[in-house]
Amino acid sequence: MPMILFWLFLGAASCASPALGNPSAPANVPALLSATARHQALTLCDEPVPLERQEVRERFEKEYLLTLGDPPQVILWLKRTRRYLPHITQSLKDHRMPDDLKYLAIAESALRPHAGSPKGAMGYWQFMPQTARRYGLVVNDHVDQRRNFQASTDAALRYLTELHETFGSWSLAIAAYNMGEEGLWAEILEQETRDYYQLYLPLETQQYIFRILAIKLILSEPERYGFDLSESDYYPETPSDTITLDCFQEVPIRLIAKASGTVFKQIKDLNPEIRGHYLEAGRYSLNLPAGAAEGFQPRFDKLLKAYLASRPNRSVTVQPGDNLSAIAEKFGVPLKALLIWNRIEMAQAIHPGQSLIIKPETEIDLE
Repeated sequence: MPMILFWLFLGAASCASPALGNPSAPANVPALLSATARHQALTLCDEPVPLERQEVRERFEKEYLLTLGDPPQVILWLKRTRRYLPHITQSLKDHRMPDDLKYLAIAESALRPHAGSPKGAMGYWQFMPQTARRYGLVVNDHVDQRRNFQASTDAALRYLTELHETFGSWSLAIAAYNMGEEGLWAEILEQETRDYYQLYLPLETQQYIFRILAIKLILSEPERYGFDLSESDYYPETPSDTITLDCFQEVPIRLIAKASGTVFKQIKDLNPEIRGHYLEAGRYSLNLPAGAAEGFQPRFDKLLKAYLASRPNRSVTVQPGDNLSAIAEKFGVPLKALLIWNRIEMAQAIHPGQSLIIKPETEIDLE
């Protein structure tokens, strides 16, 4: 669809749908040509962006216009900012780092804990597994701290600080964050320049600085671009309590939810770094719904005791010739549930004499 028709379509949609409100009303968005013309002197992390170079201006305008052309995405960014950006801003201030670096998290993940890439990057700051582990994040089959907001933010700021010390400018540090420090060093050595704007880099990295710059411009003055959100439009922080829980054996997350007076989903949402349905043995810092910390431990201990006592009555011994599908069918339970209860994979072999959990702790009415 031609751009002008795109804007006309959105304009008609906003007029026909008052419930959409001002944030998506393109009538408030400046004409595209005048929007690009207004920018003459820009900085990112207090470093000037050489817009006087035609090639640089074109790269900037591409990201700027494409970002303006996706109002729903901008609205979602804005709605999430109150939940996350104040914490990143304070952390940057504490580390004496440029405030503009907070926009990297938006460019990387749109502030979503489960954002992932085909290459294996994950979380708010899109760490690759090996880089995450290098900066102290736990990444395994049970826990992925790339999805933990505070832990991953602390790691990202330490990584960016080291990149800045290595490359000497924030533009190069940000480029290295995107493409990897070894790859950037190789290009610097081969091309004999340390100027980000003159380096020929992977196309994603060539546009990366400009994407962050576009996000900065629009989110710094959203009303100027027609995104006039009211206080009630922003997603609020989710109040929570933090506890330390020692697990001396694997524990179903549903027990933590019951002891907290909530449901499995809320515990997972408050602790996105937890993978699967069980906590392995170990010590955990967990977020619970606000107010749930008081009296949690005795409630949890009581539930855990009952859970452990119920296991023998919920088990069956594997017989010769049995397989997972046949056992699930025999006892009338979903095969997927059988796999979850026993922490096994479909392709995993079972053996005669092995004990399997074949029913839940309590009967659930699904009617």
